[in-house]
Amino acid sequence: MRGTMMDYPLTLIHILERAGRLFPRSEIISRLPDRSLRRNTYADFYHRARTLAEALRNGGLRRGDRVATLMWNHYAHLEAYFGIPVCGGVMQTLNLRLAPHDLAYIANHAGDRFLLVDDILLPVYEKFANSVNFERVIVAPLSAKPVAAGYESYEGLLNAAAPGHFSYPALEETEAASMCYTSGTTGRPKGVVYTHRSLVLHTMLLAMADNFAINHHDVLLPAVSMFHVNGWGLPFVGVMVGCKLVLPGPYLDAESLLELLEREKVTVSAGVPTIWLNVVECLEKHPGRWKLGPLRVLVGGAAPPLALIRKLDQYGIELKQGWGLTESSPQATTSQMKSYMQDWPAKEKFAITAKAGIPVPLVDVRVVNEAGEVPADAATLGEVQLRGPWVAASYYDLPEEKDKWSEDGWFRTGDVGTVDAEGYLKIADRSKDLIKSGGEWISSVDLENALVAHPDVREAAVIAVSHPKWQERPLALVVPRDGVTLDARQLREFLAARFAKWQLPDAFVFVDELPHTSTGKLQKAELRRRYHDWKWES
Repeated sequence: MRGTMMDYPLTLIHILERAGRLFPRSEIISRLPDRSLRRNTYADFYHRARTLAEALRNGGLRRGDRVATLMWNHYAHLEAYFGIPVCGGVMQTLNLRLAPHDLAYIANHAGDRFLLVDDILLPVYEKFANSVNFERVIVAPLSAKPVAAGYESYEGLLNAAAPGHFSYPALEETEAASMCYTSGTTGRPKGVVYTHRSLVLHTMLLAMADNFAINHHDVLLPAVSMFHVNGWGLPFVGVMVGCKLVLPGPYLDAESLLELLEREKVTVSAGVPTIWLNVVECLEKHPGRWKLGPLRVLVGGAAPPLALIRKLDQYGIELKQGWGLTESSPQATTSQMKSYMQDWPAKEKFAITAKAGIPVPLVDVRVVNEAGEVPADAATLGEVQLRGPWVAASYYDLPEEKDKWSEDGWFRTGDVGTVDAEGYLKIADRSKDLIKSGGEWISSVDLENALVAHPDVREAAVIAVSHPKWQERPLALVVPRDGVTLDARQLREFLAARFAKWQLPDAFVFVDELPHTSTGKLQKAELRRRYHDWKWES
């Protein structure tokens, strides 16, 4: 027996039309390169996104053609988020922090035809321009200067389109809408193609009350880059619910963010832990300078240290964690607490928040090791695997990577973790970052989180270094807070209260800074390279 429901395709067209029809007066604020703020309404955004769609189609864009973006977080990038896919194109965001050879590889592998680029990012583009073959390069003049010769103007493109004549193609929900590449931490970047359906479902997830509950009454500031994993889906959900959007442009330093958080009365923001560690440090250095209202921050990309959760709470800021990957759009779990946990002591509640969380609706999570699926006991380690309607089933044009999926179709994340009796996932490490010492496993993440809890430690990384007797031993790289002098004995004693003696780092190296990937994660591979020849004291 078949149901009697309409066959209504889930496409981004509906989200764009909803915003234009129901929320025309809601604001979109963008910080420009000169630090000024440009204020638009959703009515402006709706008109310009549709005009962009018309201009691209008139310019020869065919269904399924890729349009690359090389842009910061601002109004024109938001217009591209919708204007490209609603005309049948595929938006392909280029991560401007990647090396030029990686950007060239991605653009060529994806088959990008057109490029939309900020004028202030032309120097980035020009580093790989000779290695790609874009048919058109369209420049958004954010600095208000004339567009350089040889390039098309984004504003000129919109002005030349005949307004009001655009009609949507009859898109199928399974058609590609956007395309993102992994940041290349485990080899060449790999492409993931998101469908209209997967994006719409993931967008609805972000608005759920039992997840991040983003709604029309919020003021949303994504400090996560729109050039990586669709900005965690936040641009889509902001438009869907019609909330005020604050886009920070190229200014992600703590003072710039705090200024916007205060001025625009932001209620929801999002970014990797490094962003919020810098914000907390700035608040501590300048007590009373910024007066923030109720604020919840969404954290992903790396596990937030328990110390960060506590410090944000002291400033009345609620941290909510989500975990996932480019291959899961990205969200797969949420640190949402269950109802009976609300009365738990603060220490126990913080411990829940620090975990990756429970699977979000429609996503299945399992932990698997050599013996099969591991029990929910919070002790047995295994690889975390996923399946769901916004989880990738393959990489784009990379058949040689099929082993990243299990024989029964689950995505193998490469993360190692445990699941407790309540169903909460804890990520212990990337499989390549676990430290095997004398046949026992040591979690670098647990050691890093404990080190950051020390009041004089700003950031820490722990890596495995070969050892002649124990196979591998942990080496800690520590960034002290400004003006502080630390010693190894002091940190070892601090850790000894939480870890067995054999788990403690055998050496501590104090450094001015640690390398990070383009998405803010600690660059463990680079640290392992730097300290590959480390010699242990006899």
